[in-house]
Parts: sequence; structure tokens; C-alpha cells
Amino acid sequence: MRRVAATLVLALGLPTVAAAADCAPDRLDIRGAWGQARFKVELADDPDERARGLMFRKSLPPTHGMLFIYEHPQHARFWMKNTLVPLDMVFIDPAGRVTAVHEGAVPGDLTVIDGGTGVLAALEVLAGTVRRFGISVGDQVRHPAFAPETAAWPCLLDAAE
Repeated sequence: MRRVAATLVLALGLPTVAAAADCAPDRLDIRGAWGQARFKVELADDPDERARGLMFRKSLPPTHGMLFIYEHPQHARFWMKNTLVPLDMVFIDPAGRVTAVHEGAVPGDLTVIDGGTGVLAALEVLAGTVRRFGISVGDQVRHPAFAPETAAWPCLLDAAE
């Protein structure tokens, strides 16, 4: 199934990962046994931006998302108050490894979504994205938010990896 998803990504011409030199704050790469993908992300890296998140948005393109970045690893909890689109959430540790996923968060639902402890970042994407790509625990994320010296998949400044 994961091979089918990766093949589908390539066949549909959806963004895939380019060289490490392409690392930038508005891009996030993720890879796993299923292949690789790239997302255009908005950053929520201060308390006000994290509190607002994707609230009141009427749509979200399929390969776009919001990356919530914390100052230090913590216990991450989300809810869908004032959120109008269904979302998938990917929780990420300081090394850029996926530690938990939550699929299909329901718009407006006040139920707490628990991402677990040790979370440095969380990626919110359109519901169905996690399943479409096959994103799962253990996958690796590349973004400048993850320190190159400790990242499982470092964001380098040159094209050599």
C-alpha cells in the first residue's frame, strides 16, 4: 500500500523532495518507507501564532500545512475550536522523527488531541494526507527547526548529504 502511495505521488506530479540545499523555513520534507514528500508550511513559532493556528481558514491546499514549533520539547495537546477544515496532525521530536499521528481531527471539536510528550514540533495538514502518503511513527522530517547536529535527517546548506 505504501509503495502504491509513493507511486501515486510521483504519477500525480505532487511535490517530492529535492536536494538538501532547498531547505527553507517555508518548506518541510518528510520521508519514510513509502517515499518522500514536500510541504509548503506556515510557521507558528510564538504563543500567539500557536494559539490561532489554522482557525477560521476555509480551505487548505493538499500539500500545504502549518508547522507549530516549540521553544523546547513538551507535552503537545491540540483541539479544533474555530477550525473549519478537517486536519491530520503529525507530532515530531527534536531529532525530526515522527512520534505520533492523529488522522481526521473534526472541525469545531473541543476534544483534546494528545500528541504525547517530547514534542518539539507538530505539523497540521489537510485530513487524508497522512493516509495518502503513508506517514507513520518513525518517519523522518527535515526542516531548519531541527538542529543539524542532532537531526535524524539534517537540513544542510549544501547539496551533499
